[in-house]
Amino acid sequence: QVQLVESGGGLVQTGGSLRLSCTASGGTFSSYTMGWFRQAPGKERESVARISRSGDTIYYADSVKGRFTISRDNGKNTVYLQMNSLKPEDTAVYYCAANLAGPAWSARAYDYWGQGTQVTVSS
Repeated sequence: QVQLVESGGGLVQTGGSLRLSCTASGGTFSSYTMGWFRQAPGKERESVARISRSGDTIYYADSVKGRFTISRDNGKNTVYLQMNSLKPEDTAVYYCAANLAGPAWSARAYDYWGQGTQVTVSS
């Protein structure tokens, strides 16, 4: 059993920045692909970024590429999402998730999820 806890969300104005953190417990963090997802009201869950267990392979959604940075610190069992140049369309609940094995290209591939943290970007 793996537990994931996100933090760092909040309310910012357009152009502002936030850094989200997700800390894992109860498993072997360094063995997991970690992903960040977001879900806005009435919309489907969307992949934002993912990072391989060693950090050598990183994916960003086109909508956030160049603005968001995913990173991980396996010594701290933590994955981060630095969000810069925020836009109103970034408003959503952001979730971190852990993939224990196999392909990690979609939300269905992730085995454990955090509770989510709200990010609201006002214009």
